[in-house]
Amino acid sequence: MERAVVRCVPAEPKLSISFVLGDGSARHMQRDQAEPLGRALARIANNAGKGNAKAAKKSKKARAESAAAGPPPPPPAVSLFCRDGHAVAEDVPNSEAWQDGAVLQIGEARYLVERNPPALTELQLPRSLLAGFPVCPKLRTEFGSPADCLFRWYQEHKVEAAAAAAGWVEAPGGTERVFTPSNAHVGLRLKLVCRPGDGQRRYGLEREVESGGPVEAGPGACTFDARHLYTKKVAGPGLIRTVTYNILADIYAQTELSRTVLYPYCAPYSLELDYRQNLLKKELAGYSADIICLQEVDRSVFSDSLGPALDAFGLEGVFKLKEKQHEGLATFYRRDKFSLLSQHDIALNQALLEDPLHEELRGCLASCPEVQEKVQQRSSVLQVSVLQSTSDPSKKICVANTHLYWHPKGGNVRLIQAAVALSHIRHITHNVYPATPVIFCGDFNSTPSTGMYSFVSNGSIAEDHEDWGSNGEEKPCRISLTHPLRLKSACGEPAYTNYVGGFHGCLDYIFIDANALEVEQVIPLPSHEEVTTHQALPSVSHPSDHIALICDLKWK
Repeated sequence: MERAVVRCVPAEPKLSISFVLGDGSARHMQRDQAEPLGRALARIANNAGKGNAKAAKKSKKARAESAAAGPPPPPPAVSLFCRDGHAVAEDVPNSEAWQDGAVLQIGEARYLVERNPPALTELQLPRSLLAGFPVCPKLRTEFGSPADCLFRWYQEHKVEAAAAAAGWVEAPGGTERVFTPSNAHVGLRLKLVCRPGDGQRRYGLEREVESGGPVEAGPGACTFDARHLYTKKVAGPGLIRTVTYNILADIYAQTELSRTVLYPYCAPYSLELDYRQNLLKKELAGYSADIICLQEVDRSVFSDSLGPALDAFGLEGVFKLKEKQHEGLATFYRRDKFSLLSQHDIALNQALLEDPLHEELRGCLASCPEVQEKVQQRSSVLQVSVLQSTSDPSKKICVANTHLYWHPKGGNVRLIQAAVALSHIRHITHNVYPATPVIFCGDFNSTPSTGMYSFVSNGSIAEDHEDWGSNGEEKPCRISLTHPLRLKSACGEPAYTNYVGGFHGCLDYIFIDANALEVEQVIPLPSHEEVTTHQALPSVSHPSDHIALICDLKWK
């Protein structure tokens, strides 16, 4: 029996009915959900009565033959039957009439009605494919889930004879959502056939997509290959493998300043987003992390590339866009270890201006209007996610992620931003979820010698600290700040986490709650030789100007 697919969503005024007639022509129609069934059946009969009519007009000869043959046959009888075989009354609304398992009869043809079967609403392959790097399709489902879809990968089969068209053969091992082409695939295109499922043994119509271009050769050894030797498996029970990484937003990598001043040593093709995304997906997937905090994430990268890719590797993600920007923060967590309880994201400038938590700080800043204005102009945000352990629901963790002001003379601004962030984190972990430990990740744009680092690590900053006068052109803003959290840098103080032509230094940190968490191991950073193989970062073997920090944490 053929199938008639009905899509009916309560929140929408119309439903859709799709089926294929005996002549092979597809029919797709939209009807009001409140409309009586009889009208929909009459419309189907009218459509079916057109037979093999195509969009193109008939030839004169065909029209003459048709006229000689007499009037066209009447439309076929059309009925809809319940599962028990009784005809559905024609005054029943469409929304109630078209039930799963009903049978639509058009003349002698019978169609089994499938109401809201799993469906693919989007299926795409990345534009750039590299041998040795995972290919993660972007797919969206309705009435199903990507995890329950069936996948079949094919590789191009080129025929020697010039007149013969290329075909497709199944790729060895190509039955998973993620496919990693080998060197044998270089020069060949890939095709994916996907059938959506819902985990309840229901499957929808399959769709296929072909790659736009062939698989290309990879770059060889990458800076993260040696690090993957430490992270082949997901960390064991009780351990939390945590990553923080500024991945270099495409909107910054593709500027004329980046190409000619910041990264003139970097081959232009390796600054392209598609190329860097290949490296990033392989790098992040290979860390087998439980929590990943990313900075400088383009909105489209999160939704179209990293989100789908990391989802395929078992990680769920949330995104926080910077105000009036195209990039922001992303936090991912391993779904079989954690569930997301709640989010408490803020824009630091807005929170300082409006939140009662910062009333005292606002009062102190009143005497420093220039600094206050600079803080208000910054679009920095704080992403806060409270996670709950799936194996022990009594264990919760607060994961904070931020990217502070970048300017070298902005130490005073970063101190204010850190104060706002820490007050907000304390509120969440002491008032909203009492006694919840903290992991505070990010690009803090501050080396270990700065006031910001000292403030976070020691819990206080004196009013006479030199960073209050970091700008040099403004009246110093003398404020004494404190916070009650006991935080320490889990990965210590590396020589650098950012290495570009004109600068290298440690700017990124994973601060952890020293009362509740301790470090099991820190994954070694790439060697200096690896970092400088192509002079500096980014490069053909490293996708960002920063280096990821990775550590395994455990509960005390």
